[in-house]
Amino acid sequence: MTSTSPSTARRWTMLVSALVAAMTTTCATSGVAYVIPALHDDHGVSLADAATLAAIPTIGLTLTIIAWGAALDRFGERRVLLVSLGVTLVGTTAALVVAATGGGFAALVLPLLLGGLGSGAANGASGRIVVGWFPADQRGTAMGIRQMAQPLGIGVCALTMPVFAQSWGLAAAFAVPVAVTAVGSIAVATAIVDPPLPAATVTGRAANPYRGGSFLQRVHAVSVLLVIPQSMLWTFVPAWLIVGHGWSPLTAGALVTVTQVIGAFGRIAAGRVSDVVGSRMRPIRWIAVAAGASTAVLALTDWIGSPLAAVVMVVATVSAVADNGLAFTAIAEFAGPSWSGRSLGVQNTAQYVATAAGTAVFGRLIDATSYPAAFAVAAVAPLIAIGLVPKDPPLREDPVAD
Repeated sequence: MTSTSPSTARRWTMLVSALVAAMTTTCATSGVAYVIPALHDDHGVSLADAATLAAIPTIGLTLTIIAWGAALDRFGERRVLLVSLGVTLVGTTAALVVAATGGGFAALVLPLLLGGLGSGAANGASGRIVVGWFPADQRGTAMGIRQMAQPLGIGVCALTMPVFAQSWGLAAAFAVPVAVTAVGSIAVATAIVDPPLPAATVTGRAANPYRGGSFLQRVHAVSVLLVIPQSMLWTFVPAWLIVGHGWSPLTAGALVTVTQVIGAFGRIAAGRVSDVVGSRMRPIRWIAVAAGASTAVLALTDWIGSPLAAVVMVVATVSAVADNGLAFTAIAEFAGPSWSGRSLGVQNTAQYVATAAGTAVFGRLIDATSYPAAFAVAAVAPLIAIGLVPKDPPLREDPVAD
C-alpha cells in the first residue's frame, strides 16, 4: 500500500459505494424480466416480444463491456463510472417515460438498449479499487462483498418491480432501476477515490498480461465452465420447483430468495478463505469439486424422487456461485491496474455468452429429456474445470506501482 492510502473506514466505504454502483447493472439489465407478466397481461405485448425486451439490455451490456473496461484502465474508475451511470440513468429514465406515456414494444427498445450500453462500467469496476486500496490479505473478502451486487440487485428487483407493476402500473416498476442508478451515481460521486494511475497506464506502455503465459486464459475458461451450472440453476430452478414438483410460486420464490442470500454470503466466505490460505486458485479448485459433486447428487436425488433434492439444490447453487469473487480478485491482481478493466470485461463477456448459449441448450434438453438429465449434464462442466485451474502467481502487494 502507498503512503497516500485512505483510512480503513474510507476503503470500506468506497467498496460499498462500488457495490451499490454495480447493483445498477443488475437492475438495468435484469429488471425487465420481472415485468414480463405486466407487459403481457396489461399492455398486450406477446410473451415472445416481452422476452425480447428483457434480453435487449443484456445485449447492450455485452456489446460495450470490454470498451468500458478499457476506459476504466485508462482514466480510472470514478470518472468512467460517473459517465457510465449517467448513460444508464438516461436510458432507464427514458424507459420510465415511455411506460408512463403508454408507449409500446418498439418505443421501449431504444431506452432499454441505451441503459444496457451504459451499464458495463459498473459491472466491471472495483478491480482497481480493491487491488489498489486493500492489502493482499483482505482483497478476497473485499471482492466477495463487491460480488454481492448481483444477488442483491436481483433481490431488489424481484421484491419490488412485480408488486409495483401490479399495484401502480408499469411506470412505477421502471422507477426502480432509475432510483438504484441515481443512488449509485451519488455514492460514486461522494465516496470513490481512485488509486494513483501507474506511469505505464498513463503512457500506454503497460505490458499485455495475456502474453507470455496462460494464467488469465485458464481463469476465464474455468469461470465459464463454472457459470454453466450457476446459470442453469438460476434460470430453471423456479420452473423445476413449480412445474416439476408442484410447489406454489410463493414457496418456490421464498426458497430461491433464501438461496440467493446464502450464495451472496458464500462469496464473502470464499473470499475470506482465500485471504487466510493465501491462495485464490486452491479455493476455486475446491469449489469446482463441490459444484460438480453437488450438482451430480442433485441429478441423482431428483431422478429417484428424493425429498432431499430441494436441499441439495441449495447446496449446488451456493457452490456454483462461490468462485465469482475469487476469479475477479485473481484477474485484477494478475492483470494489474493497467489491464484489470479490460481483463474483467473479457471475463464478464465470456460468462454472459456462455450463459446465453447454455440457457438455450438446457431449455431444449429439458424439453427433450428431463430435469435430472439436465442437472447431470451441468455437473460435467465444473468437473472439467478442476483440471484447468492454474497455479497461483505471486501476489502483488503494491499493484499501484505497475
